[in-house]
This record gives sequence, structure tokens and C-alpha cells, in this order.
Amino acid sequence: MNLRDKLDVYLRLSRMDRPIGTLLLMWPCLMALWFAAGGMPDIKVLVIFVIGVVVMRACGCVINDYADRNLDAHVERTQSRPLASGEISSKEALIVFVVMALFAFCLVLLLNPLVVKLSVVGIILTIIYPFTKRYTNMPQMFLGTVWSWSIPMAYAAQTGTVPAEAWWLFAANWCWTVAYDTMYAMVDRDDDLKVGIKSTAILFGKYDRQIIATFQFAALACFIIAGLIAERGVIYASGIFAFIGFALYQQKLIFGRERAPCFKAFLNNNWAGMALFIALGLDYLVF
Repeated sequence: MNLRDKLDVYLRLSRMDRPIGTLLLMWPCLMALWFAAGGMPDIKVLVIFVIGVVVMRACGCVINDYADRNLDAHVERTQSRPLASGEISSKEALIVFVVMALFAFCLVLLLNPLVVKLSVVGIILTIIYPFTKRYTNMPQMFLGTVWSWSIPMAYAAQTGTVPAEAWWLFAANWCWTVAYDTMYAMVDRDDDLKVGIKSTAILFGKYDRQIIATFQFAALACFIIAGLIAERGVIYASGIFAFIGFALYQQKLIFGRERAPCFKAFLNNNWAGMALFIALGLDYLVF
């Protein structure tokens, strides 16, 4: 395999060719930085977190595929992934993970000690998450913690503390993550049942749409509370209304529980996150 082909394998292994996960991780992280700073954050902190989000999402994808290497070949959506198809060895995948994780850790060493301590917890959570699908029907809830961990880290980097406001934002993103990752799990539900992968889509059963709506509502409430604590104005409120609109559209898409519309609903969450962040940024710029 030549260098170009090898790089292509690494890109697909780390899902760099599919940025949706990076974006879903980026929006709440950026919101946390803007909330913590009361507007535009420190440029150094911003750059480190943007790069860190990209790298850590890639790390998560690699360790996830390593954990699922013997199962992905039996799932329609994942059977062409590099580890499942045999394009890369398990050992090489682990080396890629370690290199990227060390690079991410070097980035946080440029920040304060509290961020460094939180980053250690973050990498441990990232490693544990893929294996939760073997032992619990609630891996999406564990993922919500992993996916929200950048929020206290962002506050710690910008302010040196993690105030109550940060945990309201953490709760909002946790609920939102459970909602959209359950939509994602609905795509694979039939295959997951066959190979023994557990998920909230399976756990919630025929009440999946209603429970997703409950998590969406809880996320909305927590986003509103975080905005009230930060004394945000009407522009942020417009982002909240946009979030509601996207949530209703997603409910429409998942109504029939068909694979393609459920995946479309999952992808639509990128626009919900982007709208909320842009509204927050503009709110701070104007007010």
C-alpha cells in the first residue's frame, strides 16, 4: 500500500472524511467558550480547543472501531470501515490512537493545571465508551458525558473555574446527545439486535420517539437556563426557537422509524447546533 492509500485509510479510520461528529462536538464546545468568556474567548484557548475537538473526535472514532472490529462487518452501515474490512491491522489502529491522544494531551499542557486534570478524565471516558455497548443498553447516555466533557474543560481554560452555568450547559448537551445519538442508533437497530450491540434505541423500544422528545425538551430547558444565568438577550432566544424548529422536524423524520429518514434526522442536529451557537455569538456581539 503506497503512502497516498495509507493516508486515505487513516482518514477513513478517524472519520475525517465524515465531519458530522466533529461538528456536533464543536458547537457545544464553542458555546462553552463564548459563555465562559462573555463573548469572544482568548484566541490561544480558542485555537487549542478547535484543534483538540478535531483530534479527540478522531481518537474516539479509532478506539470505537477497535472495540467493534469483530462486529462492524455484520452491520450494514459499518461493514466497509478499515478495521472491519481488514485494510488496517488492530495494532496499527492502536498506534494511530495513541499518537493522536498524545498530541491532544500536548495541546492541553499549554493550558492551566485544572484543564490538564480534566483532560485525563476525558481521555479515560473516551476509551471506556466503546465498550459500554457490550454491557449496558444505555451507551448513548455514557456518550453524552464524553461528548459534553469539553464544556467544563472550556470553562476551566477560559476562567480557571467550572461554575454552575457550565453544568447547566453540560446537562443541555448531555440530553441533546442522548436524543440525537438514539436517532443514530435507530438506523442500526435491526443489525444491532442480531450481533448483540446494545443501545437506547433498543432499550426505548416502541416509546423511542416519545423519549427522544423528552430528552430534546430537557436539553431545550437547560439551554434556556444557561442563557438566563448568562443574561443573554433576544438573539440568543431566536436560536432557542430555531432549535425547537429543528427538533420538531427531526421528530417528523423519525416518525416511521425508517433507516434513511432517521439518519437524516441525526444529521440535521448539526444545523440545530450551528444555529444556537451563531445566535449566541451574535447576541454577545450586539449586547
